Amino acid sequence: MFTKNKLLKFLLVLAVFAVIDFWIFTTLRSSVRASAAANRSTSLVLLAKSAPENRDLLSDWLDSIPASIPDGAAVYLMPMEDDPEAYDAFATADGVLDLWNELSPTEDAKKGLESAYYFENYASPVKTELGGHTVSLFYAPIMDETESELLGIAVFFAPDVANASIERLLSLFAIGAFTLFAALTGISRFSRDSTVGFSVLVLTGLALVFIIFPLTEALRLSFISKGRFSLSIWANSFSGSHLQALWGSIRLGLWTATTSTLVGFLFAFVIHRTSTGGKRFLSAIAQLPVISPPFSLTLSIILLAGNNGLITRQLFGLQNFSIYGLGGLVLVQTIGMFPIAYLTLAGILQGLDSTLEEASLDLNASRWSVFRTVTLPLAVPGILSAWLLVFTNSLADFANPLLLAGNYRVLSVEAYIQVTGRNDLGGGAALSLLLLLPSLTAFFIQRNWVSKRSFVTVTGKPNARLVEIASPGVRAALTTTIWFIVAFILSLYGTIVAGCFVKNWGIDYSFTLSNIGEALSRGADAIRATLTLAALATPVAGLIAMAAAMIFVRKTFVGKRALEAVMMTPFAVPGTLLGIAYILAFNKAPLLLVGTGTIIVINYVIRELPVGIEAGVASLRQIDPSIEEAARDLGADEGMVFRSIVLPLLRPAFISSMSYTFVRSMTAVSAVIFLISARWYHMTVLIYNFSENLRFGLASVLATTLIIIVMGAFGLMRLLVRDTGAFDKTLTR
Repeated sequence: MFTKNKLLKFLLVLAVFAVIDFWIFTTLRSSVRASAAANRSTSLVLLAKSAPENRDLLSDWLDSIPASIPDGAAVYLMPMEDDPEAYDAFATADGVLDLWNELSPTEDAKKGLESAYYFENYASPVKTELGGHTVSLFYAPIMDETESELLGIAVFFAPDVANASIERLLSLFAIGAFTLFAALTGISRFSRDSTVGFSVLVLTGLALVFIIFPLTEALRLSFISKGRFSLSIWANSFSGSHLQALWGSIRLGLWTATTSTLVGFLFAFVIHRTSTGGKRFLSAIAQLPVISPPFSLTLSIILLAGNNGLITRQLFGLQNFSIYGLGGLVLVQTIGMFPIAYLTLAGILQGLDSTLEEASLDLNASRWSVFRTVTLPLAVPGILSAWLLVFTNSLADFANPLLLAGNYRVLSVEAYIQVTGRNDLGGGAALSLLLLLPSLTAFFIQRNWVSKRSFVTVTGKPNARLVEIASPGVRAALTTTIWFIVAFILSLYGTIVAGCFVKNWGIDYSFTLSNIGEALSRGADAIRATLTLAALATPVAGLIAMAAAMIFVRKTFVGKRALEAVMMTPFAVPGTLLGIAYILAFNKAPLLLVGTGTIIVINYVIRELPVGIEAGVASLRQIDPSIEEAARDLGADEGMVFRSIVLPLLRPAFISSMSYTFVRSMTAVSAVIFLISARWYHMTVLIYNFSENLRFGLASVLATTLIIIVMGAFGLMRLLVRDTGAFDKTLTR
């Protein structure tokens, strides 16, 4: 609540803190400058002692000065024998000698020379310009070995010694400390709910530092060429070759999104809208590609249908068949991404109110008419959402095209090559940003289309029954199709397991166990590092996601929509762009994180946070706010409400969010491939390296190990969160 008295006290506190903050800043800056000046004086004295006594060697010594004093220079003054107060002057360049001739008549120069005549060093406070740089003068006597005779005087023109980066860092900390203090004080004094205020402040800080700042750096670098503003990078990005790669990504995304949505809808419909048996098993298989490393399916396809594949070469002896290219990519991405569509559509089809379907059947509409005019139109929002999710994931997919694209060009791989092959971070950032154009276009078209239509069917208590609208014949056909797809998926994973025990796939199919020992020994550090980083990121991402969901659903504050949009941004950003952005943003002070495990953990958390937030938001909207209001009426603060009521009720979403973060962290490729180091390697990158070097046996062992670890984590999640069946519906024919 704002009052004049509170505002005056707040401003007074801020003024006192500003004075203290400024005093600390100036004291530290003076200390830094004094320390740097002392170090410079020591180095210049040592440099003066290195001056030769032999006049013939003087030019060589002067030539070495620019290397010892970057952007600096020196003048050597040699006293004349007949007149000690007169001297011959020698300089590193003619311009330096002219500058000294201008300065020598000044009182400060006379003081410096006088100090040198008395064997004393003198650091001049006078500053001047030399070659566009601000320099200070330093006078050092040059003596003989006995230090009893003055041989000459060295006048050094040295740039300001204060480390600009350290001073900028001090300024940043001073401003940051004041801003943080002002925000915390303002929240505590004027906010009715300080806990929410502090939470919003933390989320805003995370969004600014780890989302907006890196993406801004990536965007900025795409306009910088040779240190200057330029549009050359973008002009190159819109060249014919890169536009061809962009169209290749769009074509791949269109095909993959369409086929994946069809397969996902088929699985969701058969499992949740028919009386087919084995639903738990089918649902588990439908989610298997999500929890396996992205290289696993590609690896399996290569082993089966590659140039030396078991099926193509060994069984059928095909010579001209190639799985590489658009067809193979669509196949692999469809199998790998249809679970995204399935998980999206399963909830939609299960949550539909069957009242309209029952009414249509009662009016003698055929089952096909009911499906075409009622069920399918009501599922359109979910279908479009599933299509958009798969399309976005396909555009950003980096792992599958890296191995299976062949001559087919996609932009995500082009960006990777731009960074790693050509060391062009700006070009890689521009190409990754270019991938946002089709993603955002599809997003806005989908939102605009859905917003113009109404799909509301639940206006009161929902019907607890679902009507099976598939006839026995149709149900049998759909079930057969699904089991065929399941058999294909199992054969792919079976191939990976079989690859662990084959000596040299494609050449020597003899049984061996040597792959297991070699792969686990060579990958031990990567396995340990991957598990450690994923375990660290998992609880952090889960807690932040639930807290953010609570704030976005239950609270109202200024900038809520903007903050929510920023927090959801990493889901739409290609992983390659996020990886490049993190390299650019965190490879310098004050946040020098590149090469550490911290940046990988932060990347995991930020990258997977949107999914956790969405899960928390969906769960909170099903919880009656009156439960929390009752707790507040009994005196509980926001922290206690969140810990004792909201978090337990969100337990399924919380565990699911953590499990998703763990799985995605274990199987990540696109962003983490830019952030790994010798100390913090990643299993998926090692699998890729083995596959690229045709060591398919070792790659199969690590892929199988990764699948076992991830499936173990999912099994643990199932034990922690049991399905209560509260939202199940009875299926009737």
